[in-house]
Amino acid sequence: MFPLHDVLDDVLRTALAEYDDLTAALLVRRGVATKEDAEKFLNPSYDLHLHDPLLMTDMAKGARRLANAILAQERIAVWSDYDCDGIPGAVLLHDFLKKAGANFENYIPHRHLEGYGVSTPGIEKLAKSGVKLIVTVDSGITDLEATARAKELGIEVIVTDHHLPKETLPDALAVINPNARASETYPYHDLCGSSVAWKLVCAALAVEPTLREKVPMGWEKWLLDMVGLATIADMVALTGENRVLATYGLLVMRKSPRLGLQKLCRVIRTNQRTITEDDVGFMIAPRVNASSRMGDAIDAFKLFTTGSEVEADELAKKLDAANRKRKAEAGAITRAVHDRLKERELRSVIALGDPEWRPALLGLVANNIADEHGRPVFLWGKEGNNSIKGSVRSGGAVHALKLMEAAEGAFTQFGGHAAAGGFTVLETAVFDLEDRLVLAHEKIVNTAEDEDDLSLHADGVLTPEEVHTRFLTQIEKLAPYGMDNPRPIFLLQDVTIKEVAPFGKGKEHLKLTIDASARDLHAIVFFAKGTLATTINSLSSGSRVNLLAHLERDTFSRTNPVRLRLLNLKPV
Repeated sequence: MFPLHDVLDDVLRTALAEYDDLTAALLVRRGVATKEDAEKFLNPSYDLHLHDPLLMTDMAKGARRLANAILAQERIAVWSDYDCDGIPGAVLLHDFLKKAGANFENYIPHRHLEGYGVSTPGIEKLAKSGVKLIVTVDSGITDLEATARAKELGIEVIVTDHHLPKETLPDALAVINPNARASETYPYHDLCGSSVAWKLVCAALAVEPTLREKVPMGWEKWLLDMVGLATIADMVALTGENRVLATYGLLVMRKSPRLGLQKLCRVIRTNQRTITEDDVGFMIAPRVNASSRMGDAIDAFKLFTTGSEVEADELAKKLDAANRKRKAEAGAITRAVHDRLKERELRSVIALGDPEWRPALLGLVANNIADEHGRPVFLWGKEGNNSIKGSVRSGGAVHALKLMEAAEGAFTQFGGHAAAGGFTVLETAVFDLEDRLVLAHEKIVNTAEDEDDLSLHADGVLTPEEVHTRFLTQIEKLAPYGMDNPRPIFLLQDVTIKEVAPFGKGKEHLKLTIDASARDLHAIVFFAKGTLATTINSLSSGSRVNLLAHLERDTFSRTNPVRLRLLNLKPV
């Protein structure tokens, strides 16, 4: 095995001398260039590598006010977003305030009836119930009017958020957001919303020692199951402080006494004791998000806060059913998209929509269509408040965010990353949206790069014989994987295919058996479709190919052998 790209200069190789060539190269690609940083990355420590929350602007002021409200029994409201960042943050503040004996309530706006963010009607509703302090989670930074209304009604607001602000910050008692100010001196800026809320908990305990009479020293670590869930689900960078929070979050999840988490793991047939970032991202988070997309986010909140085994069991099944319903409705939209694509020319970018389509379902549909056709797909629908919103998936063809940036004037709001994003458009703009995106695509496509060269995408080259448990254990030191810390990709060259076989109830998955001398090595593709599926199905016994793959453990086999998760393949 040898690494590709990034031939390390003598200075870097000396700094990372205690690591093998591949590990050193992977660390450098993740911005790790010193022995000290490598130690932090490979061995994240709760005690050594988390920053003091009081370093964050307005944190001391917000923590002091929250502690005073708890002690004075003032009515507190926790206003959180309805996604898999806001809900865990709402849960952890609920658990802390309950433990501290506070007088409080949680408010989660309804996705379809109220929309995103802190709203004036919601503020007025809380004022009538006697609320004197509102703490936001994963929202509030752009809600200037609602915050101003709260002030008029005599309610103080502590904003905890991580999103980018408008030109003016909300007129709140405290604005706690590492991304709110150019002058922010907090050492790490990529925290998710739940992490900022957890930092507020830690700060309140630090500024008011008497809270420890009800909240024992170290108890706040049990809240890291929710912090880890949000950090992984919200796809923030898994570097720096987030790496510590995700690592310890997974550790806490594996032994959490939280009934709702235990019941949900049983329903989705995930072993709680071995939860990984993939389990969170592909199994747990979609069900939490399904609660707001298909109904009300309060169900997910109650799942994680209930002390009743019966209620936890019912809610876990309800969220799983909501996720199945989400998939079924997404399937109906997928069929509608297929029908429309048959009637028209396929262009470099696909952009379609329908006012009847539910925006919350379109990410799943766009992902399927993008995979099938190997190009960016933009799908839009209409929210309950009549705004036109949608999702984009890149299909691996182009950087989704850069494509939206290049389509000047096409969107009123947008955001995302290389593979995916979301957007809002004016109703009058949907008619020429695809035309604008096709032109933008022409601007940014880099025709110079040879996408057929698989080595351009690989971190290293392996032979089939080198794919074994010891090697996987070595690279697993870089986990948990996520944004800015992707799972390493390996190139296997000129390997011999012994067999190609479909598997799964509907035969929708494919497994390749590869000759690895004294044993067989398996490579799998779940929900195989598009060009990759066509290429694989054209292979026969004895075919020779180059392939790109991740390494993983086959948790469905008794001995957990190492297998390949196939990403791309080309015949030799």
